[in-house]
Amino acid sequence: MSLIPKETVDQILAQADITEVVGDFVSLKKKGQNMWACCPFHHEKSPSFSVSPAKGIYKCFGCGKAGNSVQFIMDVEGTSFPEALKYLAKKYGIEVPEDNPTPEYAKEQSERDSLFIVSDFANKHFQERLHKHDHGSIGQSYLKQRGLSGNTIRKFELGYSLDEWTDLTDTALKAGYQQKYLEATGLTIVKEEGKKFDRFRGRVMFPIHNVSGRVIGFGARTLKSNDKKSPKYLNSPESDIYHKSNVLYGLYQAKQALRMQDMCYMVEGYLDVLSLHQGGIENVVASSGTSLTEGQIKLIARYTQNITVLYDGDAAGIKASLRGIDLILENGLNVDVVTFPEGEDPDSYIQKVGDTAFKTYLKEHAQDFISFKTSLYAAEAKGNPVRKAEAIREVVTSIAKIPDSIKRTVFFRSCSLIFDIDEQVLISEYNKMQLQERQQPKTGSPELDQMHFPEEVEPEKPASDTDVLVRYEREIVRMLLNYPDRMLEEGMTTCQYMLEQLEDVEFRTPLYSRFMELIKEKLCDSVVPTAEDFINYPDQEIRTEATNLLSDPHELSHNWETHSIFVPTELDLLPYGAERAVLRLKWRNVELLMKTEMEKLRLVTDPQEQDRQLNTILMLKTLHSQLGDMLGIVVNR
Repeated sequence: MSLIPKETVDQILAQADITEVVGDFVSLKKKGQNMWACCPFHHEKSPSFSVSPAKGIYKCFGCGKAGNSVQFIMDVEGTSFPEALKYLAKKYGIEVPEDNPTPEYAKEQSERDSLFIVSDFANKHFQERLHKHDHGSIGQSYLKQRGLSGNTIRKFELGYSLDEWTDLTDTALKAGYQQKYLEATGLTIVKEEGKKFDRFRGRVMFPIHNVSGRVIGFGARTLKSNDKKSPKYLNSPESDIYHKSNVLYGLYQAKQALRMQDMCYMVEGYLDVLSLHQGGIENVVASSGTSLTEGQIKLIARYTQNITVLYDGDAAGIKASLRGIDLILENGLNVDVVTFPEGEDPDSYIQKVGDTAFKTYLKEHAQDFISFKTSLYAAEAKGNPVRKAEAIREVVTSIAKIPDSIKRTVFFRSCSLIFDIDEQVLISEYNKMQLQERQQPKTGSPELDQMHFPEEVEPEKPASDTDVLVRYEREIVRMLLNYPDRMLEEGMTTCQYMLEQLEDVEFRTPLYSRFMELIKEKLCDSVVPTAEDFINYPDQEIRTEATNLLSDPHELSHNWETHSIFVPTELDLLPYGAERAVLRLKWRNVELLMKTEMEKLRLVTDPQEQDRQLNTILMLKTLHSQLGDMLGIVVNR
């Protein structure tokens, strides 16, 4: 691992605001003291992802993901700990000096960074060719012809590749960039005989950015109208930094608007994004001609749960893309559809009618996807009973993708009216589909699998001795993390009380034993341990569990205070709670000791040793009974 100096790490952790960091990826809404959102790591219908500004942590009570700002970047971007620190350092303008990276990490990081660096070089090269080279006027003329302003061209960093075989390759090699990285990013193509040439030639260049704003690939449009051999659009191939199924064109420029507007407009092409963005509709992204993927849908879901798909007027194209919409429904997002007059696409139509009229058109013509699909198929099947039956099944298939049962019910009713068919028939067809799906290997949504046909629940097994002990040890550590310096009585903090009471108790769960050791180390240095010590601890297991222990899914409503109703909190009852937690752990440990000693007794044959063993067991039984009495536990004697 790369060694970033501790003082720099501390500076990053101090400045990284959890709300700002998470807010770059999901739309947070305040509820009580915390901020809430639908989790960016798994599909859910109602928010269970909590961010605590006061504690500097996030926690999903659905999938269990938890941590601080650094861990969030690691989870959401799939990066290492040092890479996440660098991301935050860049965000907050902190310089990161590095010391002694290991050879393995240095090599791996160098390879990946080299791909980003070469892509950035190519991006600047294409921009330079567009704005400063004599032949750049060819690209500029095309972009102006498409109605794009200088501001839009600069904001999206558009460029131009000269119509020459090796312009980029020669320039990059001369500047010291290695050929293997040019080849790895797909910028240079190398033939078996060693001949090399540029992938992009004579094209307007559209750089593709990741969510962080780094260039990871390119889309390119040819300007040769008479060239039938070359494709009109050409994209970078897949690489270690570019995976097209997890990328949306324009997302980097749109992410703030997606959160603010709580809506994502989905279009097909680069120019659709550019024209709409220029027209004031900045919450727009494109799938860049690829079929919509689950990875792309999850990207959108970080910022909003609402998608409006803008279709060209081509009916065949609409039918071909309907499957992608089913995937959006399956992920629980709300989908509207807008179609344009025949022969028009979003780019051409906004150029034709202007920004204001275009926005009005979107508002007036948006309809939910199920109603749109139902009307589309009903019109095609009119007068043909066989096609009508096929159309109904097609629509029911889409409705079945919706996880929300209330939404499904509403759409079944709407569909029954349009098709003029009994609603119960549609529901029966849906249940048949669900039954067939259950009889096959599960490939769909687990929520749908369980919705109408719940599995038989096995009787809950009683908790083992070990499970109970883990729970009691966990409770001790939880209280120490949440209330270490709280006074239980004059001159006695929670930390002092618990460690004094448990001085002779050995924690048996390795993770909680480590927590106790770390707490004791802090106190030996005359420092009271804080939550931040563990949230920001280098070991991920400690960080994750600390976040779990500091997270609470429930908050007391302020309405109780408004109505003058006093409800005691855990803090109000802390002396009682701390005492009970200590007694419970002691009681369980004594119980386990008794079982151990009884097992030993069975193996003892010497009468004197048997007497000693029996005395030990009787003493433990007495202690166990006393602790049980203090806890109000009835113990069989």
